[in-house]
Amino acid sequence: MTKVSRKPANDMLPEYDFASMKGGVRGKYTAQYRAGTNLVLLDPEVAEAFPTDAAVNQALRAVLNMTKVVRLPSKALDRTPQKAARR
Repeated sequence: MTKVSRKPANDMLPEYDFASMKGGVRGKYTAQYRAGTNLVLLDPEVAEAFPTDAAVNQALRAVLNMTKVVRLPSKALDRTPQKAARR
């Protein structure tokens, strides 16, 4: 029979001394967090194509502008691949 080692509820090691750390401010980003965030994880190949947040925003704005110019008929949006295959 093997012994099961249980991890303590508080997994902080006693040698951590946060009082001696400088620069830490509790709640530094609380206001920003409460205001809301729109963080998105990009796939590596997408991140390579758009290296900055400004480049991503510019590309997304271009897509939004194109959707305002090009409107598909509502019937084209309702069509599913199964219905299209039957015809």
